[in-house]
Amino acid sequence: MFDWNDLKYFLALTRHGSTLAAARALGVDASTVQRRIAELERCIGQPLVRREPTGYRLTAFGEAMRARAEGVEQAVQGFEQQVHAARDEAVGVVRVTCPEPIVLRLKASTLIERFHALHPRLRVEFVMSDRYLDLMKGEADIALRSGDTDAGELVGRKIGDSYWAVFASRRYIEQHGQPTAIEQLAQHALIGFDGTMASHRAAQWLARVAPEARVVARNNSVLGLVYSARAGMGLAPLPMPIGAAEPELVRVLGPIDELTRIWRVLAAPEQRHRPHVAAFFDFIVEEVAALRPILTG
Repeated sequence: MFDWNDLKYFLALTRHGSTLAAARALGVDASTVQRRIAELERCIGQPLVRREPTGYRLTAFGEAMRARAEGVEQAVQGFEQQVHAARDEAVGVVRVTCPEPIVLRLKASTLIERFHALHPRLRVEFVMSDRYLDLMKGEADIALRSGDTDAGELVGRKIGDSYWAVFASRRYIEQHGQPTAIEQLAQHALIGFDGTMASHRAAQWLARVAPEARVVARNNSVLGLVYSARAGMGLAPLPMPIGAAEPELVRVLGPIDELTRIWRVLAAPEQRHRPHVAAFFDFIVEEVAALRPILTG
């Protein structure tokens, strides 16, 4: 039985007319072409080519087999293309981590529906956390994240700016008034951070500008801050689009320049070009104009 791979040497010789030219086309030496064609002829039991002063010419049998060999070549190429297409197709689940309020705003938009229309075999699974999940350890595939995001380990693209301000409920303002300067925060009840949010830049900022302030509640999520502020417990630093979306809340200070950061879409380098990750990452980059109002209001 002959080696199917030898057909490519035979076809290269028929197309280029000499073993030297065929060898250049295939990236091998001429002796390899001669050896493989000789082995093919031995397995078949008939000569395919004959050598002439001007080069190689097909025998009658070789002419008949040329079309068959080309048919095999086309079938192999079609098979390879099908394999590559199946390998490159985005299927399965892409796990996206971002703060819970952003998930709610994404779901209320048409972005996720449009993504599923483009990639019907790929499902988006949100991992909602105000904590920065470790993409390098595979805790999620992609992150939509603002702030001091990494130490250069991740790859990403800017998708917007993150602005924070201080909010209070209308009821709180009626009862206690509102600050007109950051220096007055210490005179008010504050809603602070705990747990996974204790090291957040907003928590550190509050501790620096109002170290003596009375903290009446601590939360470990942005939604917790929103609920506490809506209940009239005190002043809370919040992402501006989230605070502005609450009818009961009023922005009393800000935006706070010290809290401004960049929103990015991020992935681990070794995951960035995997089909399911690349599909969502590239979609977000292409849809940044539609995404920006969701992130920044």
